[in-house]
Amino acid sequence: MTTRPAPRRLDVQAFALAQGHLEGDDPLERYERLVDAAADHAVDGLVTWDARGASTRDALGGTQCWLHLKVQTRLALTCQRCLGRLLWPVDVERAFRFVADEATAEEQDETSEEDVLVLTADLDLQSLIEDEVLLSLPYIPRHADCPEQPTLSATDEDFDRPAPKPHPFAALASLKLPRDKSSG
Repeated sequence: MTTRPAPRRLDVQAFALAQGHLEGDDPLERYERLVDAAADHAVDGLVTWDARGASTRDALGGTQCWLHLKVQTRLALTCQRCLGRLLWPVDVERAFRFVADEATAEEQDETSEEDVLVLTADLDLQSLIEDEVLLSLPYIPRHADCPEQPTLSATDEDFDRPAPKPHPFAALASLKLPRDKSSG
């Protein structure tokens, strides 16, 4: 077992055959897209992850490579109801089965409970961790019960109202001359 930052290159087949195990606590700042998704960039969070490799035999006697991934963290999101801070716990547990090529992965991924990926000698584990956390986030984050109810108002007391426009025919009134009674 090794504790270190999530590797940017992982030989999946060697890791699975060796039944490798890696785990770590990475600072949130290492994951740029997670920082961008978080509402409060000052959050000092950790992304705790655990990756385990495994290999099994398939029905034809071939070797299947697996990666079991667990990720936990908390992200500060913006509640879309009250616009306040929402601490969202993330707890991801996924299994990935690796196959030889993209066509096989596409075909088997639709019918498999696990995710099917293409076998690679340079899997970016950090990006995979980041992808899985992003996929687990709610599309519209919101509190179950907002701590502060939002103020719903169509007017703003501090808004400067424009001066009223003059009536379009007001200028015509100045053209009216008072009738002189003596010239009549």
